[in-house]
Amino acid sequence: MPTFSAAHLTAFTQSLFEAAGVPAADAAIVARSLVDANLCGHDSHGVIRIPQYIEALNKGTYQANVPLSVIHETPAILAADGNWGLGQVQAYRLLERLIPKARSLGIAAGTLRHCGHTGRLGEYAEFLAQQQLALLAAVNSHGAGRRVAPPGGKEGRISTNPICFGIPTSHAPVVLDFGTSAAAEGKVRVQFQKKQPTPEGWLIDHQGQPTTDPSVLYTEPRGSILPFGGAQAYKGFALGLVVDLLCGGLSGGACSHPAYPMTGHGNAAVFVVFNPALFGGLDHFLKETDGLTAYVRSCPTAPGVERITLPGDPERLSKEKRLAEGIPIPEGTWELIKQTAQQLQVAIPES
Repeated sequence: MPTFSAAHLTAFTQSLFEAAGVPAADAAIVARSLVDANLCGHDSHGVIRIPQYIEALNKGTYQANVPLSVIHETPAILAADGNWGLGQVQAYRLLERLIPKARSLGIAAGTLRHCGHTGRLGEYAEFLAQQQLALLAAVNSHGAGRRVAPPGGKEGRISTNPICFGIPTSHAPVVLDFGTSAAAEGKVRVQFQKKQPTPEGWLIDHQGQPTTDPSVLYTEPRGSILPFGGAQAYKGFALGLVVDLLCGGLSGGACSHPAYPMTGHGNAAVFVVFNPALFGGLDHFLKETDGLTAYVRSCPTAPGVERITLPGDPERLSKEKRLAEGIPIPEGTWELIKQTAQQLQVAIPES
């Protein structure tokens, strides 16, 4: 696979978005976000999204230079419309408005509707943890992307609906970020572009039978992704359902609905920011989060287990490795990115 340094891949990604008409500052935000996802090992939310985003810009599905419009605002709440702007740009604009509210009141909640794909939610949790703020975040696919079938069902009814928690400590934050499906759609897309099977337990075909063929999500008749939880998948589906209801209902956007296309392109989002300083106090918060994380890490390990891993550790380890060794891009993904670059007349870097 071609491999690139983070710096070179970020510069190339930014140049692609600028060539597509995105203002330089916004292009930089999206480029950093996508490459950071690759660094963290989440290739499903990395540069694999470049062709998808730029196609949406070319079609007018996404808008390159639009404001974040306020629908409703109180001292603790901000409901916003993203005007189908790029998701990372609008998500950071929302958070920048929520941070002073949370610092003043202890908690602030915001929603986004008509927003492009927001990318990896863990990125926003890490951003806030650096400022000693905690985050609860969730998104749905704004009515579309109904790829997750309920337990016992044969057709998708909700989207993959990720949920994220970010908890600061004195050291590395705890960042829990996962889709409520057995796998994020982007992870299936990665396997599809690699032309490799998915793990068992991710997918069913259109007849409801288990399959490891990722193409079932992208060709007719379409299959579906299973909820997470294995034998207890009803718990994963229930959590995904609640996320869908809250994101669509609170944002003024949409819950999963057959009136929307199967292929999703954006998000409705809910962000809740907590300021520990105005609850039990920051010193107490950090003492307790430091104490519990240290206690869990001290657990004796079973044979063959090197260390106890907490949420956020795999991303940090991947980032350390890929900053040193470079970011590998699957051949299928790189071919699609090169086609996009050629269409935009942007020079393609050497691996």
